[in-house]
Amino acid sequence: MLLSQKLMSLGLSVSLLFTMFVPFAGAAGQERPDLEIPKSKIQSYVEAMQPGWNLGNTFDATGEDETSWGNPRVTKELIDRIASEGYNSIRIPITWDQRMGPAPDYTIAPAFLDRIEEVVNWSLDAGLYVMINLHHDSWLWVNRMGSERDTVLARYNAAWTQIAERFKNYSDKLSFESINEPRFSDGWGGGGEEHEAMLRELNASFHSIVRASGGNNEERPLVLPTLETNAAQDKLDALVRTFDELNDPNMIATVHYYGFWPFSVNIAGYTRFNEEVKDDIEQTFDRVYETLVSKGIPVILGEYGLLGFDKNTGTIEQGEKLKFFEYLLHYVQDRGITHMLWDNGQHLDRRELQWNDPQLIGMLKASWKGRSATAETDLIYLAKGAEPQDAVIRLELNGNKLTALRHNGKTLRKGADYTVEGDTLTVKASVLAKLTEDGEYGVNAKLAADFNKGADWAFDVIVYDTPVLEDASGQTDDFAIPTAINGDRLATMEAVYADGSYAGPQNWTPFKEFAYAFSPSYDTNEIMLTQNFFNEVNDGEVRLTFHFWSGKTVQYTITKTGTAVTGSAVQ
Repeated sequence: MLLSQKLMSLGLSVSLLFTMFVPFAGAAGQERPDLEIPKSKIQSYVEAMQPGWNLGNTFDATGEDETSWGNPRVTKELIDRIASEGYNSIRIPITWDQRMGPAPDYTIAPAFLDRIEEVVNWSLDAGLYVMINLHHDSWLWVNRMGSERDTVLARYNAAWTQIAERFKNYSDKLSFESINEPRFSDGWGGGGEEHEAMLRELNASFHSIVRASGGNNEERPLVLPTLETNAAQDKLDALVRTFDELNDPNMIATVHYYGFWPFSVNIAGYTRFNEEVKDDIEQTFDRVYETLVSKGIPVILGEYGLLGFDKNTGTIEQGEKLKFFEYLLHYVQDRGITHMLWDNGQHLDRRELQWNDPQLIGMLKASWKGRSATAETDLIYLAKGAEPQDAVIRLELNGNKLTALRHNGKTLRKGADYTVEGDTLTVKASVLAKLTEDGEYGVNAKLAADFNKGADWAFDVIVYDTPVLEDASGQTDDFAIPTAINGDRLATMEAVYADGSYAGPQNWTPFKEFAYAFSPSYDTNEIMLTQNFFNEVNDGEVRLTFHFWSGKTVQYTITKTGTAVTGSAVQ
């Protein structure tokens, strides 16, 4: 996917990007258990694909082979593991660009097509539905359609002619997706009717080629995206017009979703799964349901995740990301939409075939079957040396009941160690004192909240003190602040000049982007300021405010002179 990198390569302004991800005006979506999902053969097909997984950053890589973006070669064991984990479908993104010969034939390298067929066969043998596409071709060459229409269309048609021919006798458990995240050369966020017309021509050509190729392609499920695979109303409406024109009962619509953008990358102070983040999910998929699903056009959420994951899955705090994914999957499933997790290697370790974050995957799996309870936080902080106080935590029960609170497998005593009144959990000071009697900084204990249904919820019991930042000096390409983090965790950072104006990149907000402008290293006890940050910092003094999850804030001042940087703690 690497969407954030593609956005930067297109020179898109941050203010425009923010505008595109701000929730649309209107009432927030509501829980609507009475929603009707029109039943048809193709809707049933899409429902049978639920849930799905993306084999990202592999055959879509733009390098020499499938390993060029850091993932190992795909094995049958990997595909079998995905099927054994409960996934029912696999999307195989494919970039054909560097595998195609010159005009006029644009012949796809036979060895590469053979390799794709091998992995498709493994997937079908594992019982998975399979979707293949043209992936990064969208921004490598298809985007030039406005100025090179005949060349782009000839190459596009040649690609699908060859793909359709190779797979025409495969069962209908294989579907074709016309193009990934289509966009055209004069901007990711615009284009209007001309761009819609280009996409309509591509989709119509794709449809004609596949249907005319014979075999099972005459009725093969075909997946068509909106412009940019975006769920804005005008883009959904334009896709409906294409469906009406093609009048084919075996077509599926697709959109992608990476959340409310400021939360998705942790910028502008959006560190929590708040009402704005929730509203964006609701409004997005209410539009998708009303415009497509309710009218008999089935929808696949072809990619979902958080954009911050491109840099680090720790960009968003654990409990906040769990709440996001729990609510997202609930909401799209309620509207009859099949979802496919974007995984470019950050979720499943493809060498060890183990999940990098079992808690996140556990939440996803539980969400396939129903709702899980969550809580306002997964962090219980106790100040070092202070008398412990009761921890009062609001639960989001989502129709479930708390059945037990455990520590190291031992069930705590209800009434003595904790109480539950309605949606409020109180963990008693007495049990917190016992759990933290060693008084070491950091996580002293983990509590597991068991519910009658869905995933458990975990609380980290943390002993902390106010972090202490030390003086430092260095260069813009290698500047780190020695930090005694003292058990705390960094949430976000503000940067302003001495006159109060906002410093650094994304200067429409004082709160900088986590992992892009700054990043903590808990192993080395440092907070790094990145070259990205300094690239857009003027020479002179910059005042930083570090916000920690305990609620503590710490001030720090840096002075930049050319490539030299000095920093000092504010007493």
